Amino acid sequence: MELVRKIIVPTSTTFTLTLPEEMIGKEIEVVASEVKAPRVLTELEKDQRMQAIRAIFKDYRVDLSNFKFNRDEANNYDD
Repeated sequence: MELVRKIIVPTSTTFTLTLPEEMIGKEIEVVASEVKAPRVLTELEKDQRMQAIRAIFKDYRVDLSNFKFNRDEANNYDD
């Protein structure tokens, strides 16, 4: 199934859409709706969102500051 998607800024009430040959003779759907830009968060909103995320995951935090990775031990499959 081929999808044709075009985002335009119309300059009049009419628009001509050129379809690919594969769609000729098939039932298609044409939908027009306004594309809204995402709202930009303020610094306060960003801070509040981060606080909420930290509160959700506070019980799942792991301290890896003293973790040492031993590549030889990790690849030793014989033991």
